[in-house]
Amino acid sequence: METTTLKLRGMSCAACASNIEAAIRAVSGVEACNVNFGAEQAAVTYDPSQTDIASIQSAVDVAGYAAQPMQEDVLAPEADTERQERQAENRKLTRKVWVSGLVSATLVLGSLPTMVGWQISLIPVWMHNSWLQLVLTALVLFWAGRAFFINAWKALKRHTATMDTLVALGTGTAYLYSVFPTFFPTWFIAQGLRPDVYFEAASVIITLLLLGRLLENRARGQTSEAIRKLIGLQAKTARVIRHDREVDIPIADVILGDIILVRPGEKIPVDGEIVVGQSTIDEAMVTGESVPVKKQPGDAVIGATINKTGSFQFRATRIGKDTFLAQIVKLVQQAQGSKAPIQRLADQVTGWFVPAVIAIAIFTFILWFNLMGNVPVALIATVGVLIIACPCALGLATPTSIMVGTGKGAENGILIKGGESLEMAHRLQTIVLDKTGTITQGKPTVTDYITTNGTASQNELKLLRLAASLERHSEHPLAEAVVQYAQTQGVELTDTQGFEAIAGSGVQGHVSDRLVQIGTHRWMVELGIDTHLLQQPWERLESLGKTVIWIAVDGETEAIMGIADAVKPSSATAIRALQRLGLEVVMLTGDNQRTAVVIAHEVGIKRVLAEVRPDQKAATVATLQAEGKVVAMVGDGINDAPALAQADVGIAIGTGTDVAIAASDITLISGDLQGIVTAIQLSRATMRNIKQNLFFAFIYNVAGIPIAAGILYPVFGWLLSPMIAGAAMAFSSVSVVSNALRLRNFQPQMRREG
Repeated sequence: METTTLKLRGMSCAACASNIEAAIRAVSGVEACNVNFGAEQAAVTYDPSQTDIASIQSAVDVAGYAAQPMQEDVLAPEADTERQERQAENRKLTRKVWVSGLVSATLVLGSLPTMVGWQISLIPVWMHNSWLQLVLTALVLFWAGRAFFINAWKALKRHTATMDTLVALGTGTAYLYSVFPTFFPTWFIAQGLRPDVYFEAASVIITLLLLGRLLENRARGQTSEAIRKLIGLQAKTARVIRHDREVDIPIADVILGDIILVRPGEKIPVDGEIVVGQSTIDEAMVTGESVPVKKQPGDAVIGATINKTGSFQFRATRIGKDTFLAQIVKLVQQAQGSKAPIQRLADQVTGWFVPAVIAIAIFTFILWFNLMGNVPVALIATVGVLIIACPCALGLATPTSIMVGTGKGAENGILIKGGESLEMAHRLQTIVLDKTGTITQGKPTVTDYITTNGTASQNELKLLRLAASLERHSEHPLAEAVVQYAQTQGVELTDTQGFEAIAGSGVQGHVSDRLVQIGTHRWMVELGIDTHLLQQPWERLESLGKTVIWIAVDGETEAIMGIADAVKPSSATAIRALQRLGLEVVMLTGDNQRTAVVIAHEVGIKRVLAEVRPDQKAATVATLQAEGKVVAMVGDGINDAPALAQADVGIAIGTGTDVAIAASDITLISGDLQGIVTAIQLSRATMRNIKQNLFFAFIYNVAGIPIAAGILYPVFGWLLSPMIAGAAMAFSSVSVVSNALRLRNFQPQMRREG
């Protein structure tokens, strides 16, 4: 299966999104399809052996819309065409609003005498002429509002109905009815009817709907502001050293392996690795952290970050669509085009919304005509029902909030994979934190080296050589600490044969023809190795919260090492903030119980799950879920990936491995645990916003349609003017989008307090 994202054109309401989704799903080989009305995107999963993108595009075209694959390189200049297209559309809408607005004002003035029942001397007689009103209204309907009628006709040919259908029916009915009194006024008088016309109502309705669409378009453009900010971060040029000369070239011309010079205050053009020089770099734009990071030869640098103090040269390792910034933009785009589960109800409603409104409008006309015997009264109520109904508000309620929320997350160094992850985060009850690299720095160092001899000697250095030679084949952070310690002691390492890593226990192999085994106390006991000679120092080191590894040679205990992994400065503060949010925080570690409890006490964690092997982590998360809890797992290592996938929400530390990040739902770019707090607060704020939008959209339609149908007429004796219905419909969508845009003001509470 392959997944692609298509940019859609021609949608006017949520019903259009449902039509496109149905058309794509009908293509043979399409496994899944989610159309996001707010983002105007379709995420399609398909079998390339059965279909291709061209066939999917053709299905969308047959449905009356257009689809184009998203630009692969999201940072390329041509990738930002959506902004130019939206601006061009806004300019066109602005012209139409001005013209139709002036015409509508003229028509309303000309209709005032009829509305109020007496002549107004200030209004010229020619403005009362119904023939003039017919021509002017035709200009508004069939020029400014022609898209409504064209789209309605396309929908009719497809045997579907959209919001454009409602608008075309409502305004078209008012216009056609008004044509008859204009042509045959005497017939109306003979029937005892006033030859009233409603040209001004049709014109004003189109004007208001165009104004609403213009405002909605502008507001929806702001929901992608986070992506535009990210794209705008990249440098435009790079100073490359070629043939011993410094050459300024466009960033698109940089090739892998280029040596690039960066001076103080300049942006780093692409991702790379420093080869000469050192500096401090402001990475706030991609990590959310304001404190500059010190960099030296061998350290990685990220494109679009800002060099602060020194000059340096670096080798380009990732360019174009492969850069870290491009991956962030792509992830945010995918998240903004996703759907949250809460949207399903709105999708189900919009599927039958327009046909139901048409049915209600027909029933309204029949009812009022039978009750009153008055065509104008029945017409006013019918047009009001058709015009006031707004499926757009329902369709925009969720995706606009998701777009703003995920964009805001990216601004704070939090990458959220999609709407489902964002929604699930607000339901979390338990946060499981892996200890090493998550609560702690993940860079343990040897603090104690105790042998059975009790004193340092040349033999102990030989023992250290055996241990470090074996450990250098392991990727575990504790192994790296042993190797670094040996190097500081000037020990030269030697070859190892038969290296073997035993998950959750230790490592073993032959070094200089001797069997060396390094691991936990539990493993030594399982191997039948006597540990009593170092029992007391082992207990003392563990009581200090240090991780202790045992070194055995040829089946005999030779030494222990105390290794400490410093707690991250922000861990305790972040954990307290999580607990204030009502979340249970659990520490998960492979360390022994005593060491784990010491670390947990330091950061304020009450529940500790210690001595859990890597292959048991996912099962441990499943056990917590079996207790009825919604669980998030936070980790950074390869062995955390199964647990991250098992959890309801997997949160990866961005400084960890690619495997862990790929298995997660949320990634903290900076590796700071405060990002978890921010992510949960953002999720809760976004869900509140979505519920507000859905509540307004449902209440608006549930209350507005009956009012337009005349439910209040028996009590107050008045019918809702179609023009007021048009204004309400136009601004209902605008209000939903405007409410979603309030999320741009979101600020993490903990950081604000700090």
